[in-house]
Amino acid sequence: MPDKNRPRLIKKYPNRRLYDTHSSSHVTLADIRQMVIDEIPFQVVDAKSGEDLTRSILMQIIQEAESDGEPIFSSDMLKSIIRFYGPFQGMLGSYLEKSIQTIIDIQTQTGVQSSQAWSEFMHKQVPVMQNLMEQYIEQSKNLYLNTQNLFGLFGGVPPGKSGPDKKKNGDEE
Repeated sequence: MPDKNRPRLIKKYPNRRLYDTHSSSHVTLADIRQMVIDEIPFQVVDAKSGEDLTRSILMQIIQEAESDGEPIFSSDMLKSIIRFYGPFQGMLGSYLEKSIQTIIDIQTQTGVQSSQAWSEFMHKQVPVMQNLMEQYIEQSKNLYLNTQNLFGLFGGVPPGKSGPDKKKNGDEE
């Protein structure tokens, strides 16, 4: 008897087929997408090595969804996300996760029944959210650069400040 607290185990075989051990049947990425929508916990593992492939499968589902219809991520947004890998990676991941969770919480609290109404609401919020993200990124960039300059990590002088060897306008030697 399966334990309801344990995630469903999906095995991925070398032939790229996915097998749901709970239902004893092969599943597709569309089936796994539906599990996500239905909030059914699952884990995808390599059938031979046991390696966890869940993130990889979720990325494939996102890639398919992005290829169909109107994508969520523009090329510029994807480029920006790629640029965040490195020093700001954890911060961006946390920000995106909290933002999406906030949207889910609002949707749950307000009991939005109509997906069309929710879609229209979100469509109107995109420019606002993009503007907020741009402001956040700019502030983060300035904070990072100012911290770098403060500690002299690049030997630079903070913008607008004069170094000891710089002449001020009108000063004579």
